[in-house]
Amino acid sequence: MKFSCPKCKAKLEIQKTFNKKMHISCSCGIEDLLEFKKNIDEVYLEFLARFDEGSVSEKGISDDLKEEGIVRAENEIKEMIGKQNPDKITESILYSKKDYVSQYKILKNPEPEMGSIVEEVGLDESITSYLKEIGIEQFYKFQEDAIQEISFGENIIIEAPTASGKTEAFLIPVIQKIKKNADQTSNVFAVFVYPTKALSRDQYPKIQKFAKKIGIRVSVFDGDTEQSERREIIENPPQIIVTNFDVIHYHLWHQTKFASLLSTIKILVVDETHVYSGIFGSNIHYIIKRLKRICSKKIQFVAASATLKDAKDFCQQLFGEKMSLIHGSGRKGQTDFVMLFPSLRTQRALMVDLTKRMTEENHKTMVFNNSHLNSELLAIQAKKQKVNIKVHRAGLMVNYRKSVERDFKEDKLAAISCTPTLELGIDIGNVDCVISSTIPVNRLVQRIGRAARKGQRGYAFLALGNDPISQYYKNHPDDYFEDVERTYIDPKNPFVEEFQVLAMACDKPISKHELKEHQEVINYHINEGNVVEFNNRIIPNFDKIGSMLNDYSIRGIGKSIDIFLNDKKVGDRILPIALEELHKDAIYFLAGTRYKVKEFGYPKKNYAKLERIPRDYPYYTKALTEEWPTIETVYDRRKAFGVEVAFCKLHIQKKVYGYVNIELGQEVTQGEKILLDYPLEYDFVTKGIVFHAPRPLKEIQKAEDEDYTEASGYHATEHVVIEGSNMITGGVSQDLGGISLGTSGLIFIYDGAIGGNGASKALYDRFEKAIERSMFIVKECPCKNESGCPRCTFSYRCGNNNEFLHKYSALEVLSRINDGEKTELIDPTEGDRPLV
Repeated sequence: MKFSCPKCKAKLEIQKTFNKKMHISCSCGIEDLLEFKKNIDEVYLEFLARFDEGSVSEKGISDDLKEEGIVRAENEIKEMIGKQNPDKITESILYSKKDYVSQYKILKNPEPEMGSIVEEVGLDESITSYLKEIGIEQFYKFQEDAIQEISFGENIIIEAPTASGKTEAFLIPVIQKIKKNADQTSNVFAVFVYPTKALSRDQYPKIQKFAKKIGIRVSVFDGDTEQSERREIIENPPQIIVTNFDVIHYHLWHQTKFASLLSTIKILVVDETHVYSGIFGSNIHYIIKRLKRICSKKIQFVAASATLKDAKDFCQQLFGEKMSLIHGSGRKGQTDFVMLFPSLRTQRALMVDLTKRMTEENHKTMVFNNSHLNSELLAIQAKKQKVNIKVHRAGLMVNYRKSVERDFKEDKLAAISCTPTLELGIDIGNVDCVISSTIPVNRLVQRIGRAARKGQRGYAFLALGNDPISQYYKNHPDDYFEDVERTYIDPKNPFVEEFQVLAMACDKPISKHELKEHQEVINYHINEGNVVEFNNRIIPNFDKIGSMLNDYSIRGIGKSIDIFLNDKKVGDRILPIALEELHKDAIYFLAGTRYKVKEFGYPKKNYAKLERIPRDYPYYTKALTEEWPTIETVYDRRKAFGVEVAFCKLHIQKKVYGYVNIELGQEVTQGEKILLDYPLEYDFVTKGIVFHAPRPLKEIQKAEDEDYTEASGYHATEHVVIEGSNMITGGVSQDLGGISLGTSGLIFIYDGAIGGNGASKALYDRFEKAIERSMFIVKECPCKNESGCPRCTFSYRCGNNNEFLHKYSALEVLSRINDGEKTELIDPTEGDRPLV
């Protein structure tokens, strides 16, 4: 409905602010701030009455907006800019008064430190002349260091930003070593591993072009390699193979001819090493261990990674080897960086507006979202604003993703709405602007690396959101730059270890004297009949384990649900998350379009069938869930402040019993409940923490319903600790689930991945800092609601429709923990209502 300005008759803009007030403005300068009312007509009538009595400002109300923390005053923004020189488009965003500007700075990459000229490094003449031919006269210092160390046979980690010359840093010395050992290179000498087929195919032409000039053969071997090419590779091996770990894993346990090629390798180069986190990384740890087992000689390891807080520790754990670190800086360039808090609109509205502004100025833009759903919703809303944009995310078919990359590279597409699938080094041509939702700073820098890749001025916008950690960064922007992501793996994930030890027996029989560190698991497999002892060796029982090995995915544990539209497979989703997204009548987002699930085969069959819905259908859905935790083993326990906290193995019983319809474009994370005819159930084992929260006695004494106040306080505490600890633990809240048990005070926070992925261990190790930050989030949130709001206690993952939340109880619980109140762990009791 259009509301007219009483002064100039133009259309008024009426917006709900982040702290539940109503902001009314007009282009003629009229502006007012009123208390929130659900009925917008009432807001308008109150505004007209205030206008008639002369209470409405006609010169803006900047002071009021500033006091409420809705926008910054102009002099504050001028101070923030200082001597920096933003261009016109950045300046217009800084002064737009549509959002709170938390931070503005120009990020400058200094001139990288230079090394020796090409002729002085002692390279083969053919390499030197080709480098000069392609315009490389001098190495960066980190490239020279890497060339020397690799040439000496050292295990190294090359840590440098996107587009800084990492590939040359490992490719040149590998080619040099091949030239030097020309008489021994009838076998495969080096394997270059990339996280995805797409990235290895993207990097292959660059590697191939260089190697071919020096007379060295390179081949890609992956799932897309034609049969004739495979035969050629096996009969006439190239010196370098480009592949991925999925392929290595498959061929090792099948003992193929390709696996025997791998047994001769001298060097393993793993690019984009920072990707191998969580379950995927835990599997890679074992695949590297399996490669070492089958190789006739010691392998030299080279890891190339974007900037990581703990690159050396992480890589040494991943590779199981001592490694040295070489750090490089990026190319010279500058990026306008703005951190914005959407105080007058939603995070998505802010991101869509920025995308529209940048693409209208012909700036090619990448918009990074942190979930499948958000990437789809953003693209839908941006298309309505006439932005030429497409979605790129995991779960879409490969051909579709490739077409999006190609269109963007060829300037047929102005923007991409993506998830971190495009964070890797895939070359999609020039990028001028990166817009990102809240992520750890090192990943933002990785994304910004794309914005000024070709030396032009880049733009980067961090759009804070409607969530606790964004609320915190709004008030503490400097902390954002301190919260660097932790990369983690968990080689002791029982499911990963069980499976990978079985795979080792398939690669090559296990002799009695080896793998003592896995003896318990080997004994388990012998008892189960998965392996048998024969001639003092342990060999696999293929009849029993064949299907088990074929069904396993190294990228995540658990079966997948295949998604069909008109009888054609259009994607897949892993369990248990698939139960929440693909239950009967769920709205599922796919490539910028919404569909309804008309049939869900689970638990008998793993498929979901979609049907089209009208474009103006007003809702999307969110599942309602119930969960019950059982502690199976306590690995470690300690006191944090005075509270006892334990790290343990957990058995989670999960049930999806219904869903809510949420209106598109609404920020409200609550909706009308609908129950499923047949609840969906799923059991899994994982790892997590449990702590016993102190009782919020002051709030209980004031309460009419004591049990509700207490249980809701614990539930709100669980939400805030997960959401608020996000960046301290390295942006892992997406990987965590939580349960608070009624009035017991027991709060469980667990890895969402089956078997565990290391995320809850990261929280266990940094629990005190997480609790302290959680307290500030609740304390500093200006909302006055008893239940809190999306910026303190609400969670978009809540399985209880964000009900049973009590902000003030949670604040008391968190304050008591921070003040050192002592508690001991107790056993859960039947009858406690689990809130998730």
